[in-house]
Amino acid sequence: MKKQLSQNWIISKSWLRFLIIILLVIGVFFRFVNIDKRIYWGDEVFSSLRISGYMQPEMIEQLSNGRLISIKDLQKYQYPNPEKDTIDTIKGVVLEDSQILPLYILMARFWVELFGNSVAVTRSFSAFISLLTFPCLYWLCQELFKSSLIGWIAIGLVAVSPVHVVYAQEARAYSLWIVAILISSLALLRAMRLKTKVSWCIYTATLVLGFYSHILFTFVALAQGIYVVAIERFRFSKISISYLLSSFAGFITFVPWLWIIITNPQPEAVTWANIKQPLFSSVARWAGIFSRTFLDLGISPSDPGKLKIALIPFILIILAIISYSIYFLCRRTSKEVWLFVLTLIGSIGLPLLVVDFVFQKRYATSRYTLPSVLGIQLAVAYLFTTKLTSIYTKIWQKKLWSFVAVMVIMGGVISCIIHSQARIWWNQLPERYQEYPKIANIISQGNKPLLITDDSIIPSIQILGHLVAPKVQLQIVKPNKLPEITNGFSDIFLFRPSDFLKAGIEKIYNSKLQQINDLLWKIIKST
Repeated sequence: MKKQLSQNWIISKSWLRFLIIILLVIGVFFRFVNIDKRIYWGDEVFSSLRISGYMQPEMIEQLSNGRLISIKDLQKYQYPNPEKDTIDTIKGVVLEDSQILPLYILMARFWVELFGNSVAVTRSFSAFISLLTFPCLYWLCQELFKSSLIGWIAIGLVAVSPVHVVYAQEARAYSLWIVAILISSLALLRAMRLKTKVSWCIYTATLVLGFYSHILFTFVALAQGIYVVAIERFRFSKISISYLLSSFAGFITFVPWLWIIITNPQPEAVTWANIKQPLFSSVARWAGIFSRTFLDLGISPSDPGKLKIALIPFILIILAIISYSIYFLCRRTSKEVWLFVLTLIGSIGLPLLVVDFVFQKRYATSRYTLPSVLGIQLAVAYLFTTKLTSIYTKIWQKKLWSFVAVMVIMGGVISCIIHSQARIWWNQLPERYQEYPKIANIISQGNKPLLITDDSIIPSIQILGHLVAPKVQLQIVKPNKLPEITNGFSDIFLFRPSDFLKAGIEKIYNSKLQQINDLLWKIIKST
């Protein structure tokens, strides 16, 4: 009997590994398919400006003078070019975007220089980095759970996790941050196990990687310190001393950039988070954040309420699975295991919860809560592995949990399919940029179109520049200035024009304006 159970155990593990390899292939596919289909939105055009090495005043001065410019002229400020080098890139980050950290920007610049200028190439760097998540996650599960099978299950969950796929296709540092979180976590556990100088030096190096990948990694590092202190029971043991020395060395390397952040603050970068929101909105927001770990159908805040109501049962089921997985982990594993997962979940989740619910802000977003998402996925991976493979689990329970696991996986796959076909996703501010692809299509239909605007170049005009055809010409003027319109254009459009620009065009050029939508007007010459 025991031999038969052992044989079934082996078959079960082999079958699970086969399924997970399939999920891994699917996950890799969705990280690269249609990578340039969605609009290149605000955050990404800012990343590309930093990659180019130019600063905003330079760009505005050279483009907002009313002269005719091509799409190529506009995109000069989105890709590397011989006029600006790596030093200029660092300078731009220091003076204008110190909070985004330089490591991703520099690595992405080298990547684009190597493979060429395009949205697909720029985004593919994040997708490539995201592939490192899988070996790091597997190794972390080996260190934490001493189980390769949990590592396989975790890989399967992350492979088709919509939140991972979404940020793997975005030209921002989130994929790099995920890898930094995982590799620093496993380096810490490994150092605590081996207790060697080399292992602690490796942990120090991973802290440096994390600090320079994302500013919120500081909270992850702090949570790791709380974990070490708790495990060592507040004693100055050899592990505690080694940790203090390693973390101090890692933090010292971050002090110069911390000083840059303090002396060059960018408060406007998070003005969106200062909007107060009621308690119910905060609860709904957090429920959406955690449920998107396994199910994301692209529903945005601007979508009809009926769609959101229809999702409530699925969200509640996902939240129940998450809650039970954390409870199950705490009941079935040692303190070294469950405390690590809890500190990872709470590292950024707890501070954001306090800010959102106590101070009624809205700092919590899926991209900021990625450490919590990783912790949740570790807990769910442990739950599924135990329920599906343990010889102590009854047959009906295995069938039930097999069904639950399949539904979770299917939710992820369906989410990835929908995301791969979408033109814009909920995290790209569809309420603001939903009409941009349609506008670009209208403008590009002309034989020789001209687009005139006095709107801000970044992000609006740069976003549109990635959508319109190369034949489109632009005239960008400063506020309260009128352009000199030349002849020879088949269609002339105004994009987000000010009242001054609209009135001036109608008066000086004896023209009428035909409003196409809220953002676009077409000049009709009077006869």
